[in-house]
Amino acid sequence: MKDFLAISVAAIVGANLRYLLSRLAARELGPIFPYGTLGINIVGSFIVGFFVIWTSERVLVDPRWRLLVVVGFCGSFTTFSSYAFETMSYFEQGQWGLMLTNVLGNNLLCLGGALAGMALARAL
Repeated sequence: MKDFLAISVAAIVGANLRYLLSRLAARELGPIFPYGTLGINIVGSFIVGFFVIWTSERVLVDPRWRLLVVVGFCGSFTTFSSYAFETMSYFEQGQWGLMLTNVLGNNLLCLGGALAGMALARAL
């Protein structure tokens, strides 16, 4: 039961942070392109990459921390479902350039974020 509580609390934090950052990005950068989703997915990918490597190769911690950070926080913080919907909306609207930018940006930059997090964890 403690695992479910930890996941739930972390998920509340991640979801609310995602909401705030998405709104901030839309206000500051405009609503035409989902910069908030892209940035959140990159940061979330970095956090997962860093945390999993750091806690499995560098410092051994209780495995429940992975539930808290990776499953709870990052699971609600990252926005793959939003990314998929936004991409398909561009597709339906015939916005091929925005669709391609969103696909490449999210896939390449998030993979890069995960790799950078992993590399940083190994370097420290």
